[in-house]
Amino acid sequence: MRSAKPAVAGGMVAAGIVVMVVALLAAGGAPQPLPAGLIGAGMPLSWSVPVLRFVADAAAVATGGALTAVILLLPATDGKLSPKGLRACQDAAIAAAVWAVASIGGLITSGAVILGIPLSHLAEHASVAGELLQVRALAVAVVLTAILAVVLSGCRTVRGARFAAVLTAAALTGPLLTGHGAIERTNVWSVLATTSLVVHVFAATAWIGGLGAVLRYARDQQAVERFSRLALVCAIAIGVTGLLTAEIHLGGRDDGWALITQWVTSGYGALVFAKTVAFAMLVLVGWWHRRTTLPEFAAGDPAAFRRLAVVELLIMAGTVGLAVALSRTP
Repeated sequence: MRSAKPAVAGGMVAAGIVVMVVALLAAGGAPQPLPAGLIGAGMPLSWSVPVLRFVADAAAVATGGALTAVILLLPATDGKLSPKGLRACQDAAIAAAVWAVASIGGLITSGAVILGIPLSHLAEHASVAGELLQVRALAVAVVLTAILAVVLSGCRTVRGARFAAVLTAAALTGPLLTGHGAIERTNVWSVLATTSLVVHVFAATAWIGGLGAVLRYARDQQAVERFSRLALVCAIAIGVTGLLTAEIHLGGRDDGWALITQWVTSGYGALVFAKTVAFAMLVLVGWWHRRTTLPEFAAGDPAAFRRLAVVELLIMAGTVGLAVALSRTP
């Protein structure tokens, strides 16, 4: 099983990036080449923005999942972490460092792409780039994730893990405040969409990251059953907030049920539909877990649970790729 872990992680990254690229190309959110004679950021740099965003999101999920395991699933004695808890914190520290590096890359490339300049000219426009909301949000994420990596590297107690979880939540929230739902800050629908998006991302991080953490650290029946209950809550939260956020963004408050009318007429709507299908698949997998693999796990045969969980993680990686594409599709 240990030898299979790098293959599973690599497969998840590959699946997520492939789904993201295909979704961007299909929905019209992919970077477009400039007309001949014009100088801009360039296609490689433009494509690096969503790729770095995916890497940052994947690292955030890994960080949040490890902390979910430490706080909720792994045993502790008098507030002190067990050997598995310590290993989870060290893994989370590495993931947070990757998150910080990817955020730095995203900050630099996003500034160049938004300003429409080559990377070599970015230093000349640093003050202008610093005024961009997206760049500011990423700068805050860089600081928070760097602090998070340091905190996690020395974490030895449940209290420290909880503090790290608060930092993780703060680092996740910043970039979300500059997305689709946060443009009209005085609009009540914008506030509702942004709040819904934050809950959506928190729930997805706990569900996806938590499942990966269960396979890596917590393989006993009690931890699996506890995570199953958490996953059910997360799935309900994701379903409700996902549909609400998408409906508000597509203009359903003004134009009727936009999720019904626009999923075949706009790229954003098509991606929402694809993500809904992926979510339905995950719900089906969760139902199969509860019906078949959890009883088999309780009977002493965890193999079926692990195999299905790996399939579930690959689907989840695809949904993260869809989410990144969705955030970049008008």
